[in-house]
Amino acid sequence: METRHVDIAIIGAGSAGMGAYREARKLTDSIALIEGGEYGTTCARVGCMPSKLLIAAAESAHAAQKAEVFGVNVSKVEIDGKAVMERVKSERDRFVGFVVEDINDFDEAHHVRGYVSFKDAHTLMIDRHTQIIAKRIVIAVGSRPYIPEALYGAGESLLINDDIFELEDLPYSVAVMGTGVIGLELGQALSRLGVKVSMFARSDSIGGIADPAIKAYAARTFSEEFELHMNTRVLAANRVGKGAQIEYQSADGETHRQVVEYVLAATGRVSNLDRLNIEQAGLQFDATGVPDYNRQTMQSKVPHIFIAGDANNELPLLHEASDEGRIAGRNAGLFPAVEDGLRRAHLGVVFSDPQIASIGKRAHELEENSFVVGEVSFESQGRSRVMAKNKGILKVYAELDSGRLLGAEMFGPAAEHIGHLLSWAIQQQLSVARILEMPFYHPVIEEGLRTALRDVAQKLQQSASTHKKPREAHAQPA
Repeated sequence: METRHVDIAIIGAGSAGMGAYREARKLTDSIALIEGGEYGTTCARVGCMPSKLLIAAAESAHAAQKAEVFGVNVSKVEIDGKAVMERVKSERDRFVGFVVEDINDFDEAHHVRGYVSFKDAHTLMIDRHTQIIAKRIVIAVGSRPYIPEALYGAGESLLINDDIFELEDLPYSVAVMGTGVIGLELGQALSRLGVKVSMFARSDSIGGIADPAIKAYAARTFSEEFELHMNTRVLAANRVGKGAQIEYQSADGETHRQVVEYVLAATGRVSNLDRLNIEQAGLQFDATGVPDYNRQTMQSKVPHIFIAGDANNELPLLHEASDEGRIAGRNAGLFPAVEDGLRRAHLGVVFSDPQIASIGKRAHELEENSFVVGEVSFESQGRSRVMAKNKGILKVYAELDSGRLLGAEMFGPAAEHIGHLLSWAIQQQLSVARILEMPFYHPVIEEGLRTALRDVAQKLQQSASTHKKPREAHAQPA
């Protein structure tokens, strides 16, 4: 068995691991970048990019099917499922290729192939061929789909999002288990491409929306397109012929059965930390399945070990994983000195239609009576009606004392773009008054944002007037 001594070992070559490598490489040439799976990152191979390719095809089909609202009659829309999936896979492979090229540009001497198991806090066993003794360690092993035990009976009809992008043709019917980001994006896209979709949720949660009014609005909107079963409990899934039968209990307590071609488990993801034997390093899992760590430095309770990206299961977003990897890699290089890294204002987007965005803090994360809410409906918003995309609500939250923008939540058109504007404003700690000084062109969807900001500005002004102290009476001269 080969034994290697390095300054820094990085476990995982995904988005976080690559970011960690680039930063660590600036500070040392003694590095081991360890990867047991395929190169290519979750985002490029089975996440962000292939899902957006499927969504793009769905948007094209939906636009043709709904063109009559503009007086444009498309007599027949034919969807070639094989052609759809061929483009998804071809473009997906292209994106993966770019990532692999980047990794191949890393120093070949730093690459180590195989799966890791901790022997102690500094020693890593790579399969049975290499032992690496590292002064500092960055754990960036990513995550994997979580599959509830009740679904395993579906056998060959059980899919995870990774499997969707390997299909040769579009399926006839799919039961989507989960209404989070993955389930909502893939389920709606498949539905718009002609697949019979039934979507199931254990609660009333949809797309991660926190605000009750926005959540209810979104559920009503999506249920107009496909079967949406909220507050249900899946009892069992069993293989039936070439498909699967789902047995579930609906919100009213009734038991139902449904036969579909495939069951898609979109029931969340779990960290891969449990596969590393990290207890041998002195790290213990907390209630969330992740060891305690500092999100500003990525440093764990074992000072020379850093945890970054989806492995910490906090913000499973590519830009967050990249940031965390850079912070972890730099601090591993600087150790024993560590420094806080740049953590950006929160921005999360669901590429459904309408889109969903969460920015900064949401109402339930703010102290009661410390903020005011501005709101706009897009049903009558000018540009949204022009484009026949006039569904949705935006709420913005401003600090009561300072008028500073704190956060927002949106279900509506162009949420990916409005979300960026708001996250930039929050990171710069701008007040609502300052944002309203910015230009708004006419007619654009962003004018809806201005309406919400004007609403919250008026409420701030009313609150200031209500709580203004009366002036002291002054004696008049005789």
